[in-house]
Amino acid sequence: METRECCCIFYKKSEGMPRMMQTNSCKGTVYVVKEKDSLYKIAKAHGVRVKDIMRQNPFVNVNVDPDEMHFLLFTSGTTGNSKGVCLSHRNICSNIFSVGSIVKVDTSTSILSILPMHHTYECTLGFLLVISSGGSIAFCDGFRHLADNFLEYSPNIILSVPLLLEKLHKKIYKALQASLPEKYFKTGKHIMDSVPFFMKPFIKRKIVKSFGGRLKKIIVGASAIDPKLLESFNKFGILVLSGYGLTECSPLVSGNNDLFHNFESAGLPIPNVEFIIDSPNEEGVGEILVKGPNVMLGYYNNEEATKETFKDGYFKTGDLGKIDSNGWLYITGRCKSVIITKNGKNVYPEELEELLNKNDFIEESLVTGDFNEVHDDTEVTALIVPNMDIIKKKIKKPTKEDIANIINSAIKTINEKLPNFKHIKNVSIRDTEFEKTTTQKIKRFGSNLDHNTDEKNKK
Repeated sequence: METRECCCIFYKKSEGMPRMMQTNSCKGTVYVVKEKDSLYKIAKAHGVRVKDIMRQNPFVNVNVDPDEMHFLLFTSGTTGNSKGVCLSHRNICSNIFSVGSIVKVDTSTSILSILPMHHTYECTLGFLLVISSGGSIAFCDGFRHLADNFLEYSPNIILSVPLLLEKLHKKIYKALQASLPEKYFKTGKHIMDSVPFFMKPFIKRKIVKSFGGRLKKIIVGASAIDPKLLESFNKFGILVLSGYGLTECSPLVSGNNDLFHNFESAGLPIPNVEFIIDSPNEEGVGEILVKGPNVMLGYYNNEEATKETFKDGYFKTGDLGKIDSNGWLYITGRCKSVIITKNGKNVYPEELEELLNKNDFIEESLVTGDFNEVHDDTEVTALIVPNMDIIKKKIKKPTKEDIANIINSAIKTINEKLPNFKHIKNVSIRDTEFEKTTTQKIKRFGSNLDHNTDEKNKK
């Protein structure tokens, strides 16, 4: 305390006067505030104003360089080793102000924080944006306690990743199947399009009640998501806004918002941010380049990587996408994961994975390209984690052969809808789930790519 000009000391009455007050080592005016005392009462007693007291606080008057590195966050490492991303106050604050201008977040906002705080997605949008707008935040006790936390804290907004949203959706459907006649689930339509109109308000209220009774909006990001899932939640009365971002962009680049939303798209550029498509092919697909005050300062202690990732002032995201005539952005995959066939055709693994994961018999998938020496070409391989719960409903005690037949049949159906160069030629069925990042994205390297070529099913 010898070098500090302490203006206020807060202490609990039960603890008595703080020891440091007895040393008389604090410089400047000292105001002692008990736990239950009002700072306004103290100011009045000393004949000063509250803001005069606060002005003496060295932490209030500190000068901040908005362009100096103050945040060091690491990328999720989906395709390899993670890199340290250097962010400034300007980077983070620009993202906060941009998002706050298109998505309503104010003092009435109550959010349940579920995702890791060391990711910019949760830190910027789920924490800093909320407290800067005067909202309140409750922190989840863990995924096992999620249902109880919804009822306890009654949030009106949550941030989610696709995997969590899919699990919540399955729970909703399971609950509806237990309470509604089976005939409504055999129409081939969404359940809300099958039930009589007078039942819809009751179903919506029941679903929202399971989330605490106040949930209106879910913001989802971090990886690709099935548009039908977003439409389904919307029919249940909960608006899901998807977006696109990266740690290097603090994180949001584009997003759907309160006024404009397109379930098929990753959204429109947020205010003060622009993106372009670099070297688009005949389909309009190319690498997404981003420019704006939210773009990082660079990679920590890695000047070479920093130089490589910028082009003419734009940040090279490494993601592939296209922009339609109205400015909506569509993500098609990662540059590093694109499979290029012998005749120059591009196959985007994420596109095939989306089709695979829609199948009820498939829990999750990872698509890669394997070179076939016999055919002298790169072929598409799908690594599959089967959904054993669904398979066991069809066959009580399935053998490995039964599982392989079911998966092969599912892939055959998918191949029929695809051009020949996109056909899945090889299948490897896994016994365990894929290793994931902390935001539940499947890692595209390491043991996740392990499969025995001799045991693969040739299509």
